[in-house]
Amino acid sequence: MSLTLRQVRYFIAVAEIGQISQAAIHLCISQSAVTTAIKELESMLGVNLFERSAQGMSLTDAGRHFLNRAYVIQRSVDDAINSPMPDHRASGVLRLAASYTVLGYFLPHHLQKLELSYPDVTIEPHEQEREAIELGLLDGRFDMAVVLTANLTHEEIVSETLFNSERRLWLPSHHPFTSESAVSLAQIANEPYIFLTVDEAEQTAMRYWGQAGQSPNVRIRTSSVEAVRSMVANGSGVAILSDLVHRPWSLEGKRIETVTVSDGVPPMSVGLAWQKGREFTPAMQAFRSYFHDAFLSPQQLSNRR
Repeated sequence: MSLTLRQVRYFIAVAEIGQISQAAIHLCISQSAVTTAIKELESMLGVNLFERSAQGMSLTDAGRHFLNRAYVIQRSVDDAINSPMPDHRASGVLRLAASYTVLGYFLPHHLQKLELSYPDVTIEPHEQEREAIELGLLDGRFDMAVVLTANLTHEEIVSETLFNSERRLWLPSHHPFTSESAVSLAQIANEPYIFLTVDEAEQTAMRYWGQAGQSPNVRIRTSSVEAVRSMVANGSGVAILSDLVHRPWSLEGKRIETVTVSDGVPPMSVGLAWQKGREFTPAMQAFRSYFHDAFLSPQQLSNRR
């Protein structure tokens, strides 16, 4: 028996959702098809990938190991299908600035695809805080930046948003809020809160907390997303973070759930930025064109409606 992409896709859906019935709904197929695919995988690998219980499906150690491989397989296939042919017309060096969150959780995959798409364009990435990025764009040290566009403040910086990543409440598995379709900031205020501070996350959060007339019950402040992830998964508190940085498992292999916040928490907006009036070099134009094709083409827009 050979491994199939269908088995990999069904396995990932069950691993992320935690229930065969909900995974089947998400995949628009029958429960029996999902169950069969999982059994085929376990038979092929000779291990149990899931522990079954009345609450659903939770990954075993072997399942968590295979999930990492499954993500690699899925990403490789997607890249093979979607990667454009190399474009040798653009060339030059692009000095690119990016904030911590963008460089850590968004850019690496796209930098690899850009290298394949534009082999004669050399991208020099620089991780900087928002203020340093703005100053660098204005004094010419950076050509372009990929940033959280809502954080930009200087009127001489032009930006365009590529996508919005919803901010949701992160919870440990089996927290009472996981049974709710949405929770309010007033409810969350009663929980110990893990406050992320990197990329001006605290300032952004305090704006929407203040607008709701509430304050978080802060247990700890940290600049580490991984620290937030582990503490939430371990039951030390809750947090509100974007889908961009969410992963269903902590480094310790414990599950992290998400729930919608009902108080109009703004999404995290990711996009491009450059100095107003800057003449685009071929490398800058190639970089912008790549992201337009990936996120702002008519097909992409229609898929997100």
